[in-house]
Amino acid sequence: MKKLLLPMLFLFVLVLTACNNESTETKTNNISNDEKEESTTITYQSEEGPIEVPANPQRVVVLSSFAGNVEALGVNLVGVDSWSKQNPRYDSFLKDVEEVSDENLEKIIELDPDLIIGLSTAQNLDKLKEIAPTVTFTYGKVDYLTQHLEIGKLLNKEKEAQDWINDFKKRTKSAGEEIKAAIGEDATVSVIENYDKQLYVYGNNWGRGTEILYQEMGLKMPKKVEETALAPGYYALSLEVLPEFAGDYVILSKSAGTDNSFQDTETYKNIPAVQNNRVFEANMEEFFFNDPLTLDFQLEFFKEHFLNSK
Repeated sequence: MKKLLLPMLFLFVLVLTACNNESTETKTNNISNDEKEESTTITYQSEEGPIEVPANPQRVVVLSSFAGNVEALGVNLVGVDSWSKQNPRYDSFLKDVEEVSDENLEKIIELDPDLIIGLSTAQNLDKLKEIAPTVTFTYGKVDYLTQHLEIGKLLNKEKEAQDWINDFKKRTKSAGEEIKAAIGEDATVSVIENYDKQLYVYGNNWGRGTEILYQEMGLKMPKKVEETALAPGYYALSLEVLPEFAGDYVILSKSAGTDNSFQDTETYKNIPAVQNNRVFEANMEEFFFNDPLTLDFQLEFFKEHFLNSK
């Protein structure tokens, strides 16, 4: 009898141990699932303070400026501002994305966003925050690369953002050295735009490739541009004084839909950069922004034109 009892007791212990292990494993799995649910949000330190946002946003609305940053980080867009919709270089990924504004709240509600991104000057911010977590940035508060890094942090893509920044700085430094060798260390460059019948010249942080030319490559701007446009970012000027602001090389940002008849005037034609074929015309709608997609395009544009100019 004792011989029979011992094997049965041993078997009972094995079954009990197995049940306990299964119970422990189930409990562990449940804890893991709870932790996963808790990790569906992250806390982003915004300009206004900490805000809870999705850890993996799926439906992002961008109200100004940052559509290219979001797309470059591989995050889905469902609504963007009108300026972004006008950019032909965004057509491939904004084709089915709705155009929205901070005034059309009903349309934003219909898009059911899980994150809204915009500028601090946006209207109806209190109402937007009721629709979805809303994060705003003050334009120019940080430099353009830090801005992309901040958007990377917001979207839980900080590493991807930093990797692109590191690579971009290497590429622009290399291209800048080539361009300086080709055009000369002391050559000056102006970025001029014809917008709505008004001419503007730009400083070093207002899109249009200015960040690449002046910040990354260290190219020089004419003294007149430095005096008037560097601090505010841009400066409006008349055709009569345009020659004073034109550098040895000019990046001319313009739109086919704008009156560009100033280029037919003698004042324009007599500018040395014009006479020396050193005016590089860019599509204004493609050149506005300073997100990674636009910056990569601008960098290739500058390499192609400066290195092939006479």
